Amino acid sequence: MYDMKQLDKLKKMPQLVPEAYASYRQFSKQVMQEGAISVKNKELIALAVAMTTQCTYCLEIHKEKAKQAGVTEQEIAETIMIASLLRMGAAITHGAHCLD
Repeated sequence: MYDMKQLDKLKKMPQLVPEAYASYRQFSKQVMQEGAISVKNKELIALAVAMTTQCTYCLEIHKEKAKQAGVTEQEIAETIMIASLLRMGAAITHGAHCLD
C-alpha cells in the first residue's frame, strides 16, 4: 500500500519551500540527538507514536534508526504492547462518554 519510493518526492521540498524545509530538518536533527533521553529511547518513543498514529513511513524509518541505535527485537515488542495499551485505553476512556 505504501511505497517508500514516494518519499523521494520530498527532494522537491528544498526548492519549493527552502526555509521552512530547512527549519523542519534542523528541528528534527535537534530533537532526535542525544540529550537527557538517549537516542535509543527517543527511537522507541518515535516507534510508539508512529504505531499509534499508524504512519507506515514513520514506522519504517524509525524501525531502521532504532536498530542502528541498538534497540532489540524484545524492546520493539514491548513498545508495540505499550502503543496497543494506549490505543485501547483511549477507546475505553472515550467510550465512557457514551454511557450517559
